[in-house]
Amino acid sequence: MIMLADDVGYSDIGCFGSEIPTPHLDRVSREGVQYTDFHVSPLCSPTRAALLTGKNAHAAGVGMVSNIDPGFPGYASELPDHQSTLAEMLRENGYATMMVGKWHLTKDTDLSEAGDRRSWPLQRGFDQYYGFLEALTNFHHPHRLVEGNSVVDVDEYPEDYYLTDDLTDRAIRMIRESKAARPDKPFFMYYAHGAVHAPLHAKREDLLRHRGKYEAGWDRIREERLARQEELGVMPPGTQLPPRNYEDEQDVRAWDELSEREQLLFARYMEIYAAMVESIDESTGRLRQTLEEMGEWDNTIFLFLSDNGASREGHDAGTTAYFRTSQTDGAGRDEDWLAYEQDLIGGPRTWPHYPRGWAMACNTPFRLYKISTHRGGHQIPMVMSWPKGLKRPAGSSVRSQYTHVTGVVPTILELVGVQAPTHRHGLVSAPLDGVSFVPTIRDAAAEGTHGDQFYECNGNRAYRRGKWEAVTNREPVGPFRSRPERTGLKPLSEDKWELYDTENDPTQCVDVADQFPDVVEELKAAWDEAAWRNQVFPMNEGTGLAHLRRPADVESLSLPVTIATGTPTLERYRSSYLIDQRSFIVEVSFQLAESDQGVLFAHGGQEGGYLVYVEDGKLHFVQNAFGRMLRLPAVDIAAGEHQLEVDVHNSGNGRWDVTLRLDGEAKAQSDEFPAFAGWLPFQGVDVGVNRRSPVSWELFEKHGSFPFTGTMHKARWVPGEEVPNAREKRIAKAIEMGLALE
Repeated sequence: MIMLADDVGYSDIGCFGSEIPTPHLDRVSREGVQYTDFHVSPLCSPTRAALLTGKNAHAAGVGMVSNIDPGFPGYASELPDHQSTLAEMLRENGYATMMVGKWHLTKDTDLSEAGDRRSWPLQRGFDQYYGFLEALTNFHHPHRLVEGNSVVDVDEYPEDYYLTDDLTDRAIRMIRESKAARPDKPFFMYYAHGAVHAPLHAKREDLLRHRGKYEAGWDRIREERLARQEELGVMPPGTQLPPRNYEDEQDVRAWDELSEREQLLFARYMEIYAAMVESIDESTGRLRQTLEEMGEWDNTIFLFLSDNGASREGHDAGTTAYFRTSQTDGAGRDEDWLAYEQDLIGGPRTWPHYPRGWAMACNTPFRLYKISTHRGGHQIPMVMSWPKGLKRPAGSSVRSQYTHVTGVVPTILELVGVQAPTHRHGLVSAPLDGVSFVPTIRDAAAEGTHGDQFYECNGNRAYRRGKWEAVTNREPVGPFRSRPERTGLKPLSEDKWELYDTENDPTQCVDVADQFPDVVEELKAAWDEAAWRNQVFPMNEGTGLAHLRRPADVESLSLPVTIATGTPTLERYRSSYLIDQRSFIVEVSFQLAESDQGVLFAHGGQEGGYLVYVEDGKLHFVQNAFGRMLRLPAVDIAAGEHQLEVDVHNSGNGRWDVTLRLDGEAKAQSDEFPAFAGWLPFQGVDVGVNRRSPVSWELFEKHGSFPFTGTMHKARWVPGEEVPNAREKRIAKAIEMGLALE
């Protein structure tokens, strides 16, 4: 069983110094081994690719998040046909293979029901799958769950629904079913948590257990975590805590400099995060209890790790609306209209993320965050046990040898006695890049098995050789909203490389590049060689060039589409082509009796969206603008046949000018609606109902998903003219989202 957490920082687990109670993971550490120098990619999809294939991420075709395929082999956003996954390797050797949770190894064009499923979990070696295919989802009202190869049909979730509990229930069910049917058949379970990736959502009872625990602030929490790390042997005595992160757009303010209101709000964000970490540990305990009851725990290899360091996506001040950070200035800021009571934050009506000061604390004692090639981006917690096979290792459970995620596949294969395949589907497989770390599992004094390692993420680079680690951060280009003065891309040769002696300076506090220029040049040359060997070039360095290429077959997605009542929700990426960077019209023809009411159409949910509905003889257009509800004046509507046009004009200024026409007559108009772009709305188009997460919470509380009771003849989306410079705006938006969202 491999359990992968999402965006959990190095110090977030109790045995790595956290104040968050994680007794079940701590117990795994005590009974097994705890790797304190374990490294992954600084980003989620690349780590998942390396974890499942044993290949470096770019060599496995996943050098960035799996959304866009720019046409370059290292960034194909899907695993290559010639390379097997661990699930495929084990299934070929008699294992039942199961997965729950986040996949994120399928490109956007293949996500819909009409997409090619070759990169869905079942086609990559899993007998069973239940979870979500994309980067993130709503924990209270998931936007799109998949079971096997099919989207789960659900209009409303139970009031107490919570995704982590659902995934754990499914994992337990899969294991029980498999063992009941074939007790002699071994199983492989890959549990990829959605937690703690934004949105930060938690159960209320979990939140209350953490109330008031973070009022001391991130500076104090950071110091306390390092002190515990030294006591636990996770970090050596005298480890230097770096100053607060100071890099451009990654800097952190001193907690004592914040206003009282900021401290109160920011502490609340961290309480949610802590509750989510605790939910991961709770799932570990439930799975262990199940396996113990079945008599299987002692013979189960259990490995827990995170996919990268903690995330700075909440920026300086955090947010109650995750996607607002990637939108235009028209979307506003939290302080402009924080209409929520703080008790609502973390519940189904918000999409929060914490300020990056907390991400800094979560990555204690390392610098920077997810996507960075400094150690805060890629040094993560890992614990592992196998009571029957490993017995109790002699001495301390701590393993301080440098170890890399590519070593997981060869390690598992060695422990279970399986050889890596030489072919897949008749194609020759490349040798694994990872090296088994079994020797260090069995002997704390053994030499580390992993040699040199390169890192690359969005132009940020690093190279490790022995005690030396060279690092450089690539400055993204613009211009765009947050940095309008950026106008060009400097040559790679001008990037400044830092150098650290990680034996004596594991927290990268003292840059010795000027003292050892020959070492810097040696590691830079080694990085170049590794990059060419692993398909890193052409490197995605923040220019947006990866988004210039659009597959020819997606142009048809910009044609008008008619959606019948009863059609399942149109998938998010497919829906975005109808509205992104363009004007559009929604045409609805319907028949209304005097008592009829309900949703005519909806696009989105609590993350942001728009809908039209009929209630009490009036027609309404509503937009959820990141929590702020904007409306057109309600329009009287009588019984009978009607033709509705919702005409949305997008001039490219970040606003929608919306005109509502009923039976050919303009009834209401306003140009005060923020324009959605990019991933928004994150939930797709519904006709005749507002499924799952509602656009309007007020309407949901009264009517639930509010199905239309009249007769719907048709609903048709007609994409119109693109905004001026739409191509450039899409590229700018891609850059902006790449910086804001990870």
